[in-house]
Amino acid sequence: MATKEIILNKIQILITNNFNTPEEAFHFFDKDSDGKLSKSEIVKLLKEAEINGFIRGLVSSKLIEGYDKDGDGLINWEEFKFAIDEITDDSK
Repeated sequence: MATKEIILNKIQILITNNFNTPEEAFHFFDKDSDGKLSKSEIVKLLKEAEINGFIRGLVSSKLIEGYDKDGDGLINWEEFKFAIDEITDDSK
């Protein structure tokens, strides 16, 4: 199974190569424009980041579990930004 570092690196590559800013990426994957990423929207992000289909559901649950600070089961912009900042810091 892919390690957390590999998964986060793939997400960083996806965002860096396809979007001008993390905020642009967030809005692209926020398909219903509610200001939050649902599990299904995160799964689509992981698919675009070339995360294996078998583990996408598990990884999306773990990402929500790890970064959902307000406990609503969704990732809002601030939580997403925190995750991206953490990914960026880890890659330095």
